[in-house]
Parts: sequence; C-alpha cells; structure tokens
Amino acid sequence: MSENERNAGYIKDVENAKNKRYKSLLRGIVSALIVLVSLYLLQRLLVPKYVDDVVEGAFIAEYYGEEKDFDVIFIGDCEVYENFSPAMLWEQYGINSYIRGSAQQYIWQSYYLLEDTLRYETPDVVVFNVLSLQYDKAQREAYNRMTLEGMEWSAAKVKSILASMREEENFLDYVFPILRYHTRWSGLSGTDLEYMFDTKPVSHNGYYMRVDVKAAQDVPQGRILADYSFGEKAWDYLDRMRELCAKEGIELVLIKAPSLYPYWYPEWEEQVEEYAFAHGLRYINFLELGEETGIDYATDTYDGGLHMNLSGAEKLSAYFGSMLSEELGVPDRRKETELSSRWEEKLAAYEAEKQEQYRYYGMQP
Repeated sequence: MSENERNAGYIKDVENAKNKRYKSLLRGIVSALIVLVSLYLLQRLLVPKYVDDVVEGAFIAEYYGEEKDFDVIFIGDCEVYENFSPAMLWEQYGINSYIRGSAQQYIWQSYYLLEDTLRYETPDVVVFNVLSLQYDKAQREAYNRMTLEGMEWSAAKVKSILASMREEENFLDYVFPILRYHTRWSGLSGTDLEYMFDTKPVSHNGYYMRVDVKAAQDVPQGRILADYSFGEKAWDYLDRMRELCAKEGIELVLIKAPSLYPYWYPEWEEQVEEYAFAHGLRYINFLELGEETGIDYATDTYDGGLHMNLSGAEKLSAYFGSMLSEELGVPDRRKETELSSRWEEKLAAYEAEKQEQYRYYGMQP
C-alpha cells in the first residue's frame, strides 16, 4: 500500500469517527429535547387551570396580558378583588385601574406584587387592604400557589416565594411545578386539555363578579385573642410598601373593605389608625361608611357579608371613585381614544357576564 493510500485511509477513518461522534451527539441532543418537551407538555397538562373552579388562582397572571398604563392599582386579598369594580370606576370617573388581588394574599406578597408592577408602570395611587396585617406567616400552601404561580419570573417573584414558603414547601416545586402536581392525574378533566396552552379571562381588570344575593344574618363576633398586636413581619412589609411608594412618588392609600367577616377588631383598627397618622397616610375604613356608600347588607352581598356582590361593589366603587377623582386628583381619561376603545371592549365583556349571571341565577337585572 502506497503512502497516499495510507493517508487516504487515515483521513477516512478520522472522518468516520467524527461522523459517529456527531451522530451520537445529535442523538443525545434530540433525546434531551424530546424529554424536555415531554416534561413541558406534561407540566402544562397537570398544573391547575383555574378557569371553572377556584378561579381566584388565575387573577395574578391575567395582569401580564394588559396594556400597562393604570393610574390606580389595588393590591390585597379577596376584600379588593370582590369589593371594587374597575369598570364602574371607568364608567363614572374615567379612572383606569386594575386589581392585583388573590385569595388570602399576605402582605409580603402584596409588597412583591407592587415591586413586580413597578417593573412595567408607575401608578398615581396604590390601594392596599389592611386585613392581611393579621398574618405573620403563610397559613396554607394552596393560598401561596394561587398568588405565586401566576407571577412572571423576576427577582420579585423569587423573593416572594422565599418569604412565603412554609416548612414543608420546596423552592424547586415553584420552579418546576410538575414536581408538585405530578400526582394530579385523577383530577384531570376536559378543561385541562382545552386550556393547556391558553386560558380564558375570568376577571374584569382583576374584579371577580357575582350577582347573586345572600343577606348578612347572624354574623359572628370575633373570638377573644391572646394578643391583638400585628407581627413584626407584617409591620416590616407595610414599612417597605410605604417607603417604596414614597420613593416612586406614589400615593399609598390604606383601606379596610366593608366586609363584615373575618371580624375586624377595634384593637386592629387602632393600630392602623396610629400608623397612618404617624406616617401621613390616608386610611379609609369602609365599615364605618355604610350610610355614605349606600351599602345594604340585605341586598349587596352574595355570601352573608363576607364580600360584596355586583350591586355592593358598584356602590362602593362609585363612592371611592369620587374620592380618588376629587381628593387625590386621579385623572379622567375617557377622552383618550385608544384607551376608551380598549374600555369599550372591556365594558362589553363586563355587561355580557352580568347578563349571563342574571340568567344563571334566575334574576332580573
């Protein structure tokens, strides 16, 4: 065999070895991609969709699909997303608002949602409902997930997860939800397939609509507590919220919604009043403004006084909107063509659901 033939054979062997390594690498990459895509699809299938039952778990994520130019942002628990109607604020006052609420939203979660919101916009006013001051640690993982899973990934989400996790929870379960929901096979339904990649809106700028009526009767008084003081963690995050708003030039308004239960203790009221006075904050306890708001607990609640129904929410929003407009100077933006066009679509959806609920409950508008 000549030297040229030996060189050609050597080159061919090298090329064959390279091709084998390339094919092996390609097979590895394809196999890894198949595994990753399969895990992603399984995760999309298994995570709760929050479109039919427990819709509160969908509220936080809906914000990210909005044109973010809101003048008023509400943050807090069910006492904001069930008691205030951004549609009414727009119709009567031209106030462009959004509710970043979720079930039993803890104050540290409210703070990090505020941080998250400021990544996109700087509102004129932030409204925070003070009921969550009673909690100094998370009560249930389910409530954590209904707030945290809907947040887009950011430093704010990471910090909120770390501040919220109970001892039995794991940070990686939030990074890869399939680790938490891998046993959910028995609970799957057609909804999980229908909304595997996209979901339907379940709120109106964060407002959860209910038109049915259940009058408030025999509302229980609060049980005696060993200590009525709010915890250090709650005060710390209220300080952070106040300082962040001051830094960004945002008016922070503290409110107590007119929900009769959970019971709001006089001792809690005193602490909030003292804090607001000490820091020059506006605090409004709507429990004390029943005559001014016109709320009737026989007709304006759907669950015996815990939350307002549509009638109650619209009355409360009409009253609060006047304060936002006249006392805080939130602008009337109904003359802005593009924004008004967006609100026309929102109001149409709002009215459509209102009529659908009236039919469902056999009620007259």
